Amino acid sequence: MAEYDTDRTQVIEEAKRVLSGVVICGAGPADAEKALELAAAHTGFIFVTLGLHPIYVEDRTDQEIERYAEFVSAHRRAIVGIGEIGLDYYWVKDPLKLKRTKEVFVEFLGLANELRLPVVLHLRGTGSEAIEEGLKIVRGEDVKSAIFHCFTGKPAVAEEICEEGYYVSLPTSIVRSKSMKKVAKRLPLSALLTETDAPYLATTENERNVPQNVKVVYEEIARQQKLSLETVDEAIERNFERVFGVALR
Repeated sequence: MAEYDTDRTQVIEEAKRVLSGVVICGAGPADAEKALELAAAHTGFIFVTLGLHPIYVEDRTDQEIERYAEFVSAHRRAIVGIGEIGLDYYWVKDPLKLKRTKEVFVEFLGLANELRLPVVLHLRGTGSEAIEEGLKIVRGEDVKSAIFHCFTGKPAVAEEICEEGYYVSLPTSIVRSKSMKKVAKRLPLSALLTETDAPYLATTENERNVPQNVKVVYEEIARQQKLSLETVDEAIERNFERVFGVALR
């Protein structure tokens, strides 16, 4: 992301002092190679997923998307998941564009199944419609492993996701969300992951986010479930290793 162009190395080194691993995302062809290079430069600490964010679908021809899917397949051994992929009812409103977005979403779910990788889902709208539609599609495509990235839906929907054996990832903006706090309280630790969505969703609005700010999510989960921070930390780390198939050092 351009927000880190002036101090990327410093941001990574500071994150390493606090965290045992992070996942970054190549959200489309323009980001994919840069994301792979970062992961290669920080083996065992930075892991990468590659996908096609729904807001980038309309700018790509079918041929370009096919070539990109082939690129992702060719780098199967270098990635830990497919994402972000999904639906965006906030930015994409035209019915024809939404239809194509869904078609590409299903294509990449198929790619994830083929490569036996988890999916990181971007499902955004003004309500819970995108999340519920996304869950329906993921179920229908028989996806085995899914992470509902930056979950902002209702606690009841989060419980439904949990029942399917999928993961709910809570972001740092939990500090401003009563609904996210309810999700943190009601879901078992085994269904939770944590994230920053950096550079977005900082704990203080309009500031740049950084990876180590994820600590506030751990603290909120611990507070809501009346557990020690250490217990939450260990559980989330196990979930991370399980879903992405990696061992943290």
